[in-house]
Amino acid sequence: MAMMKRYLGIKSSPFLLIGRNGSQDESTPLIPKAGSRESDTGEFDIVSKEYMESGTNGGRNHSHTVFSRIQRYYSYSWMDYFLKYFLFLCTLLFTVLGLLVLGLGMWGLISKESFAKEKVGSIGTDPMLLLVTLGLLLTMLCLSGCVGALRENSCLLKLFSAAVLVLVSAQVLAAILLYSLQDQLGGYLRSGILTAMARYQDDLDLRFITDEIQTNLQCCGADNYRDWEVNIYYNCSAPGVLACGVPATCCVNPLENGTVWNSQCGVGAQLLDEFTAQSVIFLGGCLGGISRWVELHNGVIGTVCIVVLGTQILTLFITTWLLETIQRHRFYNSLTY
Repeated sequence: MAMMKRYLGIKSSPFLLIGRNGSQDESTPLIPKAGSRESDTGEFDIVSKEYMESGTNGGRNHSHTVFSRIQRYYSYSWMDYFLKYFLFLCTLLFTVLGLLVLGLGMWGLISKESFAKEKVGSIGTDPMLLLVTLGLLLTMLCLSGCVGALRENSCLLKLFSAAVLVLVSAQVLAAILLYSLQDQLGGYLRSGILTAMARYQDDLDLRFITDEIQTNLQCCGADNYRDWEVNIYYNCSAPGVLACGVPATCCVNPLENGTVWNSQCGVGAQLLDEFTAQSVIFLGGCLGGISRWVELHNGVIGTVCIVVLGTQILTLFITTWLLETIQRHRFYNSLTY
């Protein structure tokens, strides 16, 4: 045993203690099995036998050859390098995406002067704050994976894998919740549309979203155009010129002479019967339009969700593989002589 330590040049050896009868002590493993693979075990037995022979015969050169074989056997393979840089490029791409989302949210808050003294109290309900939060979390998460993969930092990779695992679990739980509440989603959606309509004139973000939905889906109101009575400006009891009207985005042809935007095209539309109103505004509600759009694109939506979730799960497996490889490689590099 003293001869073995003298050849290694270290105080204690991570190898098995070899007794006088040539048996090995099971309490102190020589080289831990990498994933309990049979190929590793076979190579380990060969190297262990050669090491024992080198220690017995006093062959320092032969011992050097054995340790060189250990280092070559447990060096990075081309697959390890491929997975490492693949993870780096993917996380780098999503880091840039997170920065873009963060920048878009900050631009929205600044352009609307949401940090002004008279508006800062209601910044918590600003939809742009959601973009800022999402962009910040995405940037921090992907940056930890990007730097961790490039620098082979186990702490950052563990943080990244834990965050991805939490994200995947949250998405699965959200999908289960949506499936269990699918009969009630229509009621929640209708309530949300009516709330947006009631605050149409006071909240620029809700106004923009409502206009986009009505323009792209060619709809008006939640169930029909008379739902605009919930808005105090379009209610028939309102004193202004907008009374009994609808927004211009409800109009079939909001452009006057095909060039100029006519913001008054929906004035008095609620007073018209459906036969007369159909030539002026869209009669169908946006609730039905959204349902039809979802049914028409449910295949694309499902495919995108599966691809996103699958990418996250694949990233989690790659990170786990890379962590195991880094730890194994560092352990065997610590075996010096």
